[in-house]
Amino acid sequence: MYRFLLTPRWLALNLLVVLLIPVMVELGFWQLHRYEAKVERNDRVSANRGQAPVPAGDLFAVGRDVPSEDKWRRATATGRYDQSREFLVRNRSLDKELGFYVVTPFVTAEGPTLLVNRGWVANASTAAARPDVPPAPTGQVTVTVRARPSETAGRSGIKNRDGLPDGQIMRIDSAELAEQLGTAVYGGYGQLAEQDPKPAEAPTALPLPDAEDTGLNLAYAVQWWIFVVALIVMWIKIVRREAADLEAEIAALDAEAPDEADGGAEAGGGPEPEPAGVPAPRA
Repeated sequence: MYRFLLTPRWLALNLLVVLLIPVMVELGFWQLHRYEAKVERNDRVSANRGQAPVPAGDLFAVGRDVPSEDKWRRATATGRYDQSREFLVRNRSLDKELGFYVVTPFVTAEGPTLLVNRGWVANASTAAARPDVPPAPTGQVTVTVRARPSETAGRSGIKNRDGLPDGQIMRIDSAELAEQLGTAVYGGYGQLAEQDPKPAEAPTALPLPDAEDTGLNLAYAVQWWIFVVALIVMWIKIVRREAADLEAEIAALDAEAPDEADGGAEAGGGPEPEPAGVPAPRA
């Protein structure tokens, strides 16, 4: 009855179903992994933002990027800003407005330089023009920063560009900036949280990230797996309906065929007998 499944049309349909099922299962797991990653990020940010500050040397290290588990932790350092070698990071938005991050090298009392993202400033009349950047405090300063990993090409997806105005960069990559500065630089960078003394004017402080919405990813994962079940159920229904239609066609053909037992005379059993009592015609 189910030999029709081996016909070319049904073989193509079966192959499509077999291919779609693992694809949809994998898409469900992909959304599940995104959900788990967002939950882990939210938990880490929530836990690290509340921890007490530690010395920068305990959290940062020269030649080593900030570990994932230390993102957003606070660290303190005392030293001085080297504003003469400040960097402006292009194409950074705040409240849907484009501008620059202001990254100023901070020479710590321990020796290594810490890259400090002091905040955000709006674009000038053109992106090539230097914006108005409030100066960093002079003399000895104590900063409290939140640890951030380097914006490497692989991690950030941001590509460098040639021909940028002097002092402008595309990403905050501590390894690349260490080569330009020619000094020992802590891996990663610090997002400024507090500084003492406080300047009269400063770039706009950067907020902590909001908790990422995780509900949609979990819903999408369940949705893809529901699609798998629905596809299998639909395929079974189509197969059963096709089998039922074929069975009905065969039954109809059997009903139209002559019955050999009852239809022998109709099929050619000789001339019909004369009715009784009727004389035969004379020659």
